[in-house]
Amino acid sequence: MLWGQLDFTPQCLTPLCRQENFDSIEKLMKKVLFFVLFLISFLQAQAQVPDSTKQIDQKLLDSLQASIILDSVDVLPQALDIKGWLLLNESIMNELGGAVDNMYNFKFETAEKQFKSLRRRYPKHPMPYFLIGLSQWWKMVPSNITDTRYDNYFLAYIDTTITLAENLYEKDNKNLEAAFFLSAANGFGARLHAERKNWRKAAIMSNRALDYLQKSKKANGLSDEFLFGEALFNYYAVWIHEHYPLLRPILYFFPKGNKNLGLKQLQQVAFNGFYTGTEAKFFLMKIYANDAKNGASAMSLAQYLASTYPDNPYFQRFYARMAFTEGNFAVAEQLSTQILDKINRKVFGYEAISGRYASFYLGYIHQYRNRDYAKARSYYQQCISFAEQINEQESGYYISSFVNLARICDKEKNVRQAKQYYEVVLKLADSKSDAEKEAKAYLKKNRKVK
Repeated sequence: MLWGQLDFTPQCLTPLCRQENFDSIEKLMKKVLFFVLFLISFLQAQAQVPDSTKQIDQKLLDSLQASIILDSVDVLPQALDIKGWLLLNESIMNELGGAVDNMYNFKFETAEKQFKSLRRRYPKHPMPYFLIGLSQWWKMVPSNITDTRYDNYFLAYIDTTITLAENLYEKDNKNLEAAFFLSAANGFGARLHAERKNWRKAAIMSNRALDYLQKSKKANGLSDEFLFGEALFNYYAVWIHEHYPLLRPILYFFPKGNKNLGLKQLQQVAFNGFYTGTEAKFFLMKIYANDAKNGASAMSLAQYLASTYPDNPYFQRFYARMAFTEGNFAVAEQLSTQILDKINRKVFGYEAISGRYASFYLGYIHQYRNRDYAKARSYYQQCISFAEQINEQESGYYISSFVNLARICDKEKNVRQAKQYYEVVLKLADSKSDAEKEAKAYLKKNRKVK
């Protein structure tokens, strides 16, 4: 819908030469860019393991930390009046340390009691409302933000955060902490509105988020908390340029990002940030796994997050995925077994998405490592069931489960059943994919079997 409002014909672009039209077009493009930037950056948005894997790769983490060049990132801002800034209040940090950890470990009731205690003492400050809103957000993360049950709660706390932060900023436009909360709250709000296809609200809020980010960055030298937003901007501004060529004409109008600097800033926040440290590790983990192709770093961060927050289903399944793709089947097996156990016990946050991952990994391990076809079949069938619960019938795990079920049947000389599975694969697999080629070849070879 949003793109439908733009006309990139030559007739539309010609007036850019005229100053009177430049500002209005730039503002429109700015809304589009900032909307896309925040949307994609958040899209690019845990259990105990055996003793051998509990030992975090500390040397690797230390090497990451040592790679940060602090004096190249920020300089201290001019003197600011930070009286009343809760982000820099060490006594509050000491008080909320356990609460923040409880939130990321999915102990939401305990965490929110502490956040609400802070709210009782600071009812006019945006910070406690933002933290409670962030707690609602993480309740949605395991579902990849598809769970709508917490939307109203989340948006209510985000709106209150914005209102209170605006009040502070209107009283003192040098209150960079207020600007920080305005940027963060609008950014999260934009992400949810985009997920719900409320494009206009998403565009407006993302535009505001970037506006306040530019204002709050003056405080980057005071605390790494303030650096988090700029780190994401620097990294993903370049990432978008590399991965979305059609947006390059729009990117021309705005400050250039710096991917390497953004990565270093994220590392700095990850190792030094109090409130934003875990969020930064979360982004770094996904960047290393999906973008930078740095498997060792991704594995180390996944291991750290899953071990530190053993009841966070997203961290746990991400670590299981990393272990599986790296061929560490012992870790993948134990994590996947624990995930399915928590689903069966209805532990909060453990649902069909995590179950789909876990059951496929266990099916694969039992099929190819253990040669236990009965267990493998059972797990693949579970994977299919989980995928159907979340309408992911076109996913790779769903299709691969049918492929492997067909192979098991063929091993057991049950050609008729194998053909039935391959018929399903033929309907679902992409044209010319390996799965389609395998299904076609098998069905052709065994076409006479009824």
